[in-house]
Amino acid sequence: MNKIVIVGCICLLAVESRAALTNEIATASSSSDTRHGLFNLLDSRSEYGQGVFPEPFLVDDSDLEPGEARLDWLHTEAGRAKSDTVKAEVEKGFGMVTLELEVPYEYDTAPGRVTHGFDNVDLGARAPIWQFVSQNGFVDSTLGVGIEAGIPTGSAVGQNAELVPKVFDDLKIGNFTTQAVLGYSALFGPGEDGGLRTFEYGFVFGYTIPHRQLPLPDVLESVPFFELVGESQLNHARGNSLLANAGFRFNLKAIGRIQPRPGIGFVFPVDSGAREETHWGVITSLVFQF
Repeated sequence: MNKIVIVGCICLLAVESRAALTNEIATASSSSDTRHGLFNLLDSRSEYGQGVFPEPFLVDDSDLEPGEARLDWLHTEAGRAKSDTVKAEVEKGFGMVTLELEVPYEYDTAPGRVTHGFDNVDLGARAPIWQFVSQNGFVDSTLGVGIEAGIPTGSAVGQNAELVPKVFDDLKIGNFTTQAVLGYSALFGPGEDGGLRTFEYGFVFGYTIPHRQLPLPDVLESVPFFELVGESQLNHARGNSLLANAGFRFNLKAIGRIQPRPGIGFVFPVDSGAREETHWGVITSLVFQF
């Protein structure tokens, strides 16, 4: 009888071990099957490009955008000096690559001086190169690269061509998201800004609140956010500048195939370099996702 019990226990353990091994193999196979892209560095489970990451205001966008049009208005003041910038932007995704076009118009006033005109027309491209997604999807990280080229318009505010290679990381931990963009800006052309080299950086922190937790009319998600955008000039000895922006973006119910995503933020300087040009500001952004 004891021998029968022992043999039964051994058989049961063998079955359980085999089942556990089968589950491990299935999990590993499933995880392996989600890899794609160059050298299998991307993961199809990632929520990159699915609207999880809120559109930044001051920081360059880094998410994959299947189709997007937006219009931003930034108003800043420093004493008696005022600046208004209106920017129209279109982004379109092709596979995992996002192409973008930006057209900004700037109007600056100061005592006895008015400067205005179209700033550089910016053309950009970005793509992810590596992704990590935890087994339960709680952690989702995408590392990517991009490049931006500014074409001068010849106006008073668009004199120098610009080239900005950059890297980015979009990280989601539960409902909390962070976006980081680092770039190296090189200006080419006439005037005192010709030859200027600048290290640019931006960080976006957001938390997505679904409708069931904050039931605002026609609002699917509310996203409070905080942005930091700065630059450190590497030559010409002009120092550093760091701005912050705090506000909300609201993802509204879709109208047909178009989803509006309006937002508003309050802009303020963090260091003395930014305070020279900005004491306070307001930015509004209207995004149409299609």
